[in-house]
Amino acid sequence: MSKRDLLLEIGTEEMPARFITGAAEQLKEKVEKWLNAERIAFEQVDVLETPRRLTILAKGVAEKQADRNEEAKGPARKIAQDENGNWSKAALGFARSNNVEPDALFFKEVNGVEYVFAQKNEQGKETIQLLPVLKEIVEGMNFPKNMRWGANELKWVRPIRWLVLLFGNEQVDIEIAGVKSGRISRGHRFLGEEVSIDSPATYAAQLEAQKVIVDPVRRQEMITQQLKALASDKGWKIPVDEGLLDEVVHLVEIPTVLYGTFDPDFLQIPREVLITSMREHQRYFPVENEAGELLPYFVTVRNGDSRSLDVVAKGNEKVLRARLADARFFYEEDQKLSIDACLKRLETIVFHEELGTIGDKVRRIGSNTKQIAAKLGFDQTETADAARIAAIAKFDLVTNMVGEFPELQGIMGSDYARKAGESEKVASGVFEHYLPRYTGDQLPASAEGAVVSLADKLDTIIGCFSIGIVPTGSQDPYGLRRMAAAIVQILLARGWKLSLDALWDVALQSYGEAAFKKRSADEIKRDLTDFFSLRLKNVLQDEQVRYDIIDAVLATDITVVPDVLARAKALVHAVAQDDFKLTVEQFNRVNNLAQKAESDEIAEALFQEDVERALYQAYLQTKGIADAHFAAGDMDGVIQALAGLREPIKAFFDKVMVMAEDEQIRKNRLALLLNLSRMIYRVVDFSKIVFA
Repeated sequence: MSKRDLLLEIGTEEMPARFITGAAEQLKEKVEKWLNAERIAFEQVDVLETPRRLTILAKGVAEKQADRNEEAKGPARKIAQDENGNWSKAALGFARSNNVEPDALFFKEVNGVEYVFAQKNEQGKETIQLLPVLKEIVEGMNFPKNMRWGANELKWVRPIRWLVLLFGNEQVDIEIAGVKSGRISRGHRFLGEEVSIDSPATYAAQLEAQKVIVDPVRRQEMITQQLKALASDKGWKIPVDEGLLDEVVHLVEIPTVLYGTFDPDFLQIPREVLITSMREHQRYFPVENEAGELLPYFVTVRNGDSRSLDVVAKGNEKVLRARLADARFFYEEDQKLSIDACLKRLETIVFHEELGTIGDKVRRIGSNTKQIAAKLGFDQTETADAARIAAIAKFDLVTNMVGEFPELQGIMGSDYARKAGESEKVASGVFEHYLPRYTGDQLPASAEGAVVSLADKLDTIIGCFSIGIVPTGSQDPYGLRRMAAAIVQILLARGWKLSLDALWDVALQSYGEAAFKKRSADEIKRDLTDFFSLRLKNVLQDEQVRYDIIDAVLATDITVVPDVLARAKALVHAVAQDDFKLTVEQFNRVNNLAQKAESDEIAEALFQEDVERALYQAYLQTKGIADAHFAAGDMDGVIQALAGLREPIKAFFDKVMVMAEDEQIRKNRLALLLNLSRMIYRVVDFSKIVFA
């Protein structure tokens, strides 16, 4: 079958950099889905984009749809025909809807019932006849924010200014928002001109001649190479923030790296402030020396060529000077505030209308911190440091610097706390209590900072759950999933065997009766169990634990986080043993019959067979060993101890009729199995393990 390349370019006003990648992926997905649905074969669909265009370049697209030959199933025979064998209205309608004559209908048996069928033979259409449907795909795209322009009804991310739609060398006509497609594209806004695209194959090269690099991967490589060359030439280190790099890639159509300088006096401001000012306001990269010390230079990327770079640099220097002057003013003004004055202002800032002010939250964090510290056995000094961290953890929220750059919360608090005379442990803890802020972020370095981090995140999660704010689907406006994941990470990293259930009680107690105005404690804890179970599932998946082992572990108690991971790893080791399947089979026999037990009271006097007594003694011995291993966190030892029950269990089932006619004997045997089952299934739910 003949093939051509397909080119669709949507030219726009400059789009926000943060929207472009998602829009390009969405367009690609929609086009691929449409090609597949229309039975149009293709080799691959590439997506290209710049701030002023979204482009689909589909290679090896078939010139014609594939023919369709398939059977369509209709109503059952008793509905399709009357008693005289005539076609019913249902059958005639079925024939009509499938474009066949009634005489062409036939019957086939499906699961013992005869149904009427029609053979559908549909000739494929020419692809070029179907391409105008791309108009609907473009118009149906979604964006985080839309706009309208002129008298158009269409809402899109930015006004559409030109369209190119080519199938091979042939132009395809569509019209969107008053713009008709053609083959005229536009080059760089200042350095290029309009260009007539000859074919999809020449598209990228023709636009490059007009100073537009349409491939974002290539633009990123150009920026990275230029940064490396500049750093090598100057003897600098240029730390590259991946998020900033991605944003810069989507701000330019042809990148040229340049550098500028700023007054070294600004280096007296904390480096985080300087870097944030450069990154957030101007999209600049900072510069360091080999020792990692900040230098009075910045690097930026120009959307253009290398002409007059000195003029461009001076313009950027002037703008940055004003930004840094503002930052220095904020920094100096903040230091005139006392911590106590800042804490008083927290009483006027609402945390949540149903959960009180930030001041209320700080007091709850303090209460949580003291209780958690007590559970961990902190000494007097550690408890005092943790309590002080909790008391001042949020004071920097009212500072000018955090008001300007919210992402500096904690960072500025830590700096200001040092300058106010707080100990290094407390000052560092103010920053640490926000950690980890995202996946892969650093964890609190000190135990005190880790405790306050738990106390803060627990307060937010419990408060939200108590008033019915429970994340669903993709909706999580308060970042509760991130906070729960952070709690799990801290508990794992520290090896703290604090029960999640106990931690929830601590936070609920801090809220007092206010926690139960809308929901009961049981409701809240039920949702919390499901919520944290999903976070633990993610952890186990990251550890490459297979799905059935994850299910087996999470089906039991999940409240002691380090034990959950330990049980999963122990089970991974166990299932790798050749004979473990036989062990699990015996465990499951025990569990299945244990469900019928009415009591767990065992009477040794009612044992009739030696194997009963042997199993009971094995149970008592194993329980002691397993409990000791469990308390020590040795889950491999627990499972190994339990595996020793396989032969006594097998002998029991081989020699004993559990469901004996004598009611007392039957109940006693079931009670024995119930106790065995509780001991075995405390570790994992072995019934969920899948063996090949």
